[in-house]
Amino acid sequence: MIKTSLIVLVTLMASTSVYAQAPAAAPAPPPPRAKGPAVALAVEAAQSALADCMSKTYKVTALVVDSAGVLVAMMSQDGAAVRTQDVAKSKIATVMKYKVASGVIVERAKTDTALADALKADPAIGQARQGALPIIVKGEMVGAMAVSGAPGGDKDEACVMTGLAKVQARLM
Repeated sequence: MIKTSLIVLVTLMASTSVYAQAPAAAPAPPPPRAKGPAVALAVEAAQSALADCMSKTYKVTALVVDSAGVLVAMMSQDGAAVRTQDVAKSKIATVMKYKVASGVIVERAKTDTALADALKADPAIGQARQGALPIIVKGEMVGAMAVSGAPGGDKDEACVMTGLAKVQARLM
């Protein structure tokens, strides 16, 4: 009996060592975010846009993304409608897809029914709205900025222009 138990124990020990694995290698670090405005500049642009809109009594959301459309900064003023965040995202989606100001797409869609249909079919856009601009550095689009919540896309876009003007010379 002892001999049988010893054989079983040796067999078990041998079989577990066969299945033992080396410790897993540490996972590779995730890649950095895409090219785009530095966080400090994105925040400064958003704050400047909010201040401009607030001076006109508009309660808005400002949103800045990198060249891949990934969020860098988003700020909503106290009292801004929650919907402004989603609308700003749809404006950004328009800029990222078409590589021009969202207002340009609004104008094109008025006479191009195929474009208007494509916008409606895109769940990230739904409807083109003015109020987002590409961020261009040395001829390359490195992100986009949107504002939503003013009474009209032209007013949103004016606040975006103020925000971007504040940081444009320091974008690289």
